[in-house]
Amino acid sequence: MSPLVSVRPSAAAARIAPFALFIGLLALESLLGDRAGDLRWLTVLRPLLVAALLACLWRHYEELHERPRVKGGDWLIAIVLGLGVFAAWLTFDSGWATLGSPARGFSPLAAEGRVDPSLALLRLAGFVIVVPIMEELFWRSFLLRRIAAHDFLRVAPRAAGIGAFALSSALFATEHSLWFAGLLAGAAYNACYMRSSNLWVPIISHATTNATLGLWILATHNWRYW
Repeated sequence: MSPLVSVRPSAAAARIAPFALFIGLLALESLLGDRAGDLRWLTVLRPLLVAALLACLWRHYEELHERPRVKGGDWLIAIVLGLGVFAAWLTFDSGWATLGSPARGFSPLAAEGRVDPSLALLRLAGFVIVVPIMEELFWRSFLLRRIAAHDFLRVAPRAAGIGAFALSSALFATEHSLWFAGLLAGAAYNACYMRSSNLWVPIISHATTNATLGLWILATHNWRYW
């Protein structure tokens, strides 16, 4: 018998697959709707499945294995921009800055009206840890540089160019119902990546936004942002 052949995904496929899985599960959840009953566990399962796929593909993300050579100012800028995106999310949440009807969001409340700790913590963990890594691998590591050149791995983040910066920011905006806040977020995370040339910097910026927003949601019970 011939030995089993190890299938190595392309660099593009490794960065697209977790994002595609996330979007596919989101579409499934939307398709099922209320007909499938309480779908909150599917919502918290979504990032867990994505995390499992990221773990399987982790060895292919060379930029995440490199020892960070980042100036302290870049980390500070990442955190400040992350907080700025959080502020934008709360500021530009109506009228011309939104697309579609307001979302119901994810409520982790149990039947008696109290927050279910398991649902809340799993939702927050996916929001803060999995989503930033998955999205930055797709939007920054892959798409920003792929717009600049077919062989995107050879493109230094600083050399991606203003066209790739603008187009990838605009495409990132289309992923969010709060499109203008999404546009600002895409620009902020692009700037972090292009300035530092290290993917961990926009990941930290993105995680700062999501952590601040997630904690604010839990404190205010304004579930529509989730």
